[in-house]
Amino acid sequence: MPKATSAAASRPQTDTSRLASLVAEFAQGEGASPSSLAGVEFMRSTRCYPRSAIAYEPGIFIVVQGRKTGYLGRRRFVYDANNYLVLTVPLPFECEVEATPEKPLLGLKIGVTPATVAELLMQIEHPALGKQRKRLQAIEAAPLDATLSDCTERLLKCLRSADDARILGPPTVREITYRVLLGPLGHNLRALAAPHTHFGQISRVLNRIHSDYSRVFDVGTLARDVGMSPSTFHAHFKAVTSSSPLQYLKNIRLHKARMLMVNKGVSAGAAATQVGYESASQFSREFKRLFGDGPATAANELRRSLVRLG
Repeated sequence: MPKATSAAASRPQTDTSRLASLVAEFAQGEGASPSSLAGVEFMRSTRCYPRSAIAYEPGIFIVVQGRKTGYLGRRRFVYDANNYLVLTVPLPFECEVEATPEKPLLGLKIGVTPATVAELLMQIEHPALGKQRKRLQAIEAAPLDATLSDCTERLLKCLRSADDARILGPPTVREITYRVLLGPLGHNLRALAAPHTHFGQISRVLNRIHSDYSRVFDVGTLARDVGMSPSTFHAHFKAVTSSSPLQYLKNIRLHKARMLMVNKGVSAGAAATQVGYESASQFSREFKRLFGDGPATAANELRRSLVRLG
């Protein structure tokens, strides 16, 4: 059984009903929808989804209604109305969703960048920052406390006004990042501003693969670029992502291809070529292995689901 990393039931819980009402004002359709503020987007789902492959980009994920359960390797983590999630690298993993049409899953994602984290760390003088020695995790959940909940509420309220969003939104996002830095998952965020650590070096490689996934990558070259031997590179890469470099690249390509087919109507063959596959049959086999159906079938079903439930 995967090891659970959700918060203990005995921890204090925050009242997120106000947050759910606010998110419901903005979240549109099924899945992700943008906000008026760069780096902030909403999540909404009106039905349960079984455990399946997804890919997230780095961010702070605050679910205010419903529940998501993520799986990475042997680890299991819950993010719901009582627990938020921090993801520090672009990462494919598996996720299941608990929601109903009457009580949909609602939440928001707040993007994080190394520049923002580094700037905040330069201004923080807090002795606890240097004392934490927890193992760094690319993805982890922690209890949502009243302070972070209050910051989130203020962010949502300012999005009601274009002027408020433009003037008050960015500093409120910055405050949320600051609160997370001081919280139980702060050590993970701080790793973004430490490029010379093993975690920081692997993070840089992951971002490079994520943004240039269609090119051919040589694992030996990637290892040399961050000053590691191939065996050390493999070990640290797997510690962060729970997969090998080649498997990670394959999963990123397949997720990108699925989004091209769903969002842009690209054919399976064209999507395979655009993400770097030379063999259409290999693409189809690996796509079905990850998503459970062939490319066209999976894309059509997801597209119909988004239209029907949106």
